[in-house]
Amino acid sequence: MDFSIKTIDAKSALTAHKAIKTGCIVVGVFENKKLSAAAAGLDKHGAIAAALKSGDITGKIGSSLLLRNIADIAAERVLLVGLGEEGSTVTEKAYQQAVQAAARTLLSLGSNDVVLALPNIKDRDISASVRATVIAFRESIFRADGLKSKKDTTPAGVKKVAIAVATTEAALAKTSLLQSIALANGMDLTKELGNLPPNVCTPTYLANTAKQIATDYKMGVEILDRKQLQALKMGSFLSVTNGTVEPPKFIVLKHMGGKVKEAPVVLVGKGITFDSGGISLKPGAGMDEMKYDMGGAASVIGTMRAIGEMKLKLNVIAVVPSCENMPSGSATRPGDIVTSMSGQTIEVLNTDAEGRLILCDALTYAERFNPAAVVDVATLTGACVTSLGHHNSGLFTRHDAKHDALADELLAAGKETGDTAWRMPIEEAYNEQLKSNFADMANIGGPAGGSITAACFLERFTKKYTWAHLDIAGTAWKSGAAKGSTGRPVPLLTTFLMNRAG
Repeated sequence: MDFSIKTIDAKSALTAHKAIKTGCIVVGVFENKKLSAAAAGLDKHGAIAAALKSGDITGKIGSSLLLRNIADIAAERVLLVGLGEEGSTVTEKAYQQAVQAAARTLLSLGSNDVVLALPNIKDRDISASVRATVIAFRESIFRADGLKSKKDTTPAGVKKVAIAVATTEAALAKTSLLQSIALANGMDLTKELGNLPPNVCTPTYLANTAKQIATDYKMGVEILDRKQLQALKMGSFLSVTNGTVEPPKFIVLKHMGGKVKEAPVVLVGKGITFDSGGISLKPGAGMDEMKYDMGGAASVIGTMRAIGEMKLKLNVIAVVPSCENMPSGSATRPGDIVTSMSGQTIEVLNTDAEGRLILCDALTYAERFNPAAVVDVATLTGACVTSLGHHNSGLFTRHDAKHDALADELLAAGKETGDTAWRMPIEEAYNEQLKSNFADMANIGGPAGGSITAACFLERFTKKYTWAHLDIAGTAWKSGAAKGSTGRPVPLLTTFLMNRAG
């Protein structure tokens, strides 16, 4: 799908849309029966107003109506999409749902090209509208049938999408378009990695993907194997690999686009390519979805691809500990005590709480980069899904000025992209649940506040830098008929880094 920017002169905007020759032009209408400026410009003979008045389209957010053969306009079709109640302005939610509805409707359209002429999002510059448009249309054509013997032969629908913008906004819109395409490419990679079966997407596969990104975008890459991890005394990480024949990989990918001595942002992604639960075996129902337990790794790698394509002027390092968690005669047992890279000892009460065991060593490893900030991303706890459902990722960090500022950055990036997070508490009181009679800590704290105690566990390994944790267990993939990776939180992470780069 090709995207472009089409400029509209502000002085002739009301009439300019009528002259646009395209297979379909998309314009907005409101629930108060008001037309957007572009819709009004097309409605010389009242066909659009009549459709709205008759109730053929209500203007409700996400509603749509396709009209054909409207007199005195060059476009073959007009697609009306509902923008809600606002009237003269459009909320972010309304815009996102409108372009999603347009993308779905146009998927089966016979036309090869379309022009979107929707109002800008209220109180936002044109870049927000461009990003939402690209993500929605790319999502509509994403396919997950790469391993099927017979591929989906349904036509991909629209091949060319032009976004109409005022002449004064053209430069910013063109820059945003390139960034948005890079973001969509990163999301697609994340979804592809997540959807692959665990016998294909192994730790070695993730490592090879990182190597390819390093080649394509001139990044530094280092892959640490078992012997190197043993030399680093990553006993916690290695304990998770004891039950599998699949070799672990510790991936370090470096995008050094900023100043030479500028402290990097470090992204740490949990890369459990399949989680059986180990000796603490999971129930069989739904266990196939544990191929998504590398969602943190996939999102970090997808983010690195996005910023590499953007040539982002910021130093960013990805750290991805990756392995399988399997049961066998050599697997770690409940009751075993392991020693982390930091020297802290951990009593493993439940081998299904393995994500924190690999992340804690990765977080200790991140110290060597003297980071400006570290953000770890993990499908860490079912408890986070219980708390927040599938709408918000859980955000955890310490409560002080530096960490509050980092939390605000991440929350703002999530809100900006619709890839939202919700801040959860970290308090000393929760650490009581992690006490062990035999080691420095236990790896679980019981069912109460499970996502919080998991974050408190990780926090013990991050004392030397500013840190935040994103629990994406509820947002990284969907179940049921829509089963598949969502590509989240690539928009949040990428926008967070873009905002840092200025």
